[in-house]
Amino acid sequence: MHRLRARSTAARSLTATAAVAAALALTVGAAPAPGTPPPGSAHMGMGVVEHDGQGPLPPGAPRVEQTEGVDVSSHQGNVNWAALWSSGVKWAYVKATESTSYKNPYFAQQYNGSYNVGMIRGAYHFATPDTSSGATQANYFASNGGGWSRDGRTLPGALDIEWNPYGAQCYGKTASQMVAWIRDFLNTYKARTGRDAVIYTATSWWKSCTGNYAGFGASNPLWVARYNSTVGELPAGWGTYTMWQYTSSGPTVGDHNRFNGALDRVRALANG
Repeated sequence: MHRLRARSTAARSLTATAAVAAALALTVGAAPAPGTPPPGSAHMGMGVVEHDGQGPLPPGAPRVEQTEGVDVSSHQGNVNWAALWSSGVKWAYVKATESTSYKNPYFAQQYNGSYNVGMIRGAYHFATPDTSSGATQANYFASNGGGWSRDGRTLPGALDIEWNPYGAQCYGKTASQMVAWIRDFLNTYKARTGRDAVIYTATSWWKSCTGNYAGFGASNPLWVARYNSTVGELPAGWGTYTMWQYTSSGPTVGDHNRFNGALDRVRALANG
């Protein structure tokens, strides 16, 4: 009997401890899972190596003329744009926003700096479809660096839609829900700017999270991520790519890209 009373007392103590812990969690908010990056730290291609792997770099002299570009975010800080220009980089995309609560603190240096050395540049938005609607995020993006002007030097905004760095890879959405979210973003962005946004994604993510939806290929340029010697399979609906992110280990800035055409085609995309 004494032993039973001791066990009962211990059980009540554990229950009380759990209740206190639960109350504290409600008070301070649930802590992020171990290894989860802080909000706003997402950037183009951060999940490519983990999910798709990484092969050899493509050959230095492509069979079809292509134009070198980079993409940057707060991870790069203040970028040496003059060095990139001298190395042959002629266009750039700069992260502007994420969700509806994050703006890249280095955006002005990166967006204006690339322009000032002569590059054609644009802005991108890292999508978090589980935090707000596509329309809400498109409006936030367009109002915070993602606009467009017909000056021959400004590329249309890009929607970065890829693996969720903070949780489930498809953001808790079914394929049809994801397609609806993307459509909401694209329609709103076009209404705000007059341009069809570029879609940045990886083929394996697109197949998993949209069911390999083919309905955007006729209007939205494709920017595909694949770190290998060839671009590989494209998402359904696109017969060719416009841009290809082929590595995250470039010499000056990690993320390097090739535009599928000469510089005049980059300028044509900028002009719409």
